[in-house]
Amino acid sequence: MKQKHAPPTDLAALEAAAAAHDTARYVLRLYVTGTTRLSSRAIVNIRTICEEYLQGRYELEIVDISVHRTLVEGEQIIAAPTLIKKLPLPLRRFIGDMSQTERILLGLDLRQAGSRGQFAHDTDGHHGV
Repeated sequence: MKQKHAPPTDLAALEAAAAAHDTARYVLRLYVTGTTRLSSRAIVNIRTICEEYLQGRYELEIVDISVHRTLVEGEQIIAAPTLIKKLPLPLRRFIGDMSQTERILLGLDLRQAGSRGQFAHDTDGHHGV
């Protein structure tokens, strides 16, 4: 009698996605306005988050919008500080001083909604933090 292989379970698919996510490289760009207190706080906060949760697998570029006007127009920045997660997709934007760590982790898909788990997915792609 021929034996059928069971199709992959939802759990197996979730575990595979989690493993791939754990090695994903993050490309982030933080837009700030000079050395204001809010900009400085955003830089410290996002660097802390990156080092704690993405150590060794992120690229963080800090862009001063008073110096790099062309980048601001291309990215349609309307407020600063603004963090843009370019990779992994989907692209996400965060506005504020990056002090709400749980919201940042949720938006970066590093936490599950309503828990301190691993991943979360939202649909709007914008987060105020």
